[in-house]
Amino acid sequence: MTLKSWLVSIGVVALSVASSAIAVAETKAEIDTSVDAAVQQFYEQRPANAELASKAAGMLVFPRVTKGGAGVAGEYGEGVLRIGDRNVKYYSVEGASVGLTVGVAQHSEIILFMTQEALNKFAKSKGWTIGADTEVAVLSVGAGGAYDTETLKKPVLGFIFNEKGLIGDVSLAGTKITRIDREG
Repeated sequence: MTLKSWLVSIGVVALSVASSAIAVAETKAEIDTSVDAAVQQFYEQRPANAELASKAAGMLVFPRVTKGGAGVAGEYGEGVLRIGDRNVKYYSVEGASVGLTVGVAQHSEIILFMTQEALNKFAKSKGWTIGADTEVAVLSVGAGGAYDTETLKKPVLGFIFNEKGLIGDVSLAGTKITRIDREG
């Protein structure tokens, strides 16, 4: 691939990701409805997920994260921090990568803060990058997998589930989570 075609590819992917981010911007009510559905799916896929979530100090839910690219990839989604049964703050998740990512897909993400300390550290941050600001133990790709007892001892647990589409890479590493303000 020539430098010119590489730069054109980067531009096309960046434009696609930017336009999809704008297209998925939702109101609080729309995000809340999507979050409720994603949490319900998470619980239905494995009943032990509900018990695990009930032990968490907080739960960050991104019902729809879209990731796409060819060599250079980007992802974006919006969600909410839920404490108990209450949605308290709205967040976006975004990331970019260069490498072997090919395709377009959507998935749901749930991050459980298993300690108050982990939740406080997240809540006080102005922008939180997984892998840089904290490690997130990804229990399984797909919420139906078995729990590893050592992994369950980690302060932050992540789940990726409800994958749709085709993409050669699904992970939480390197994604940045930022607080957003959403109108009614």
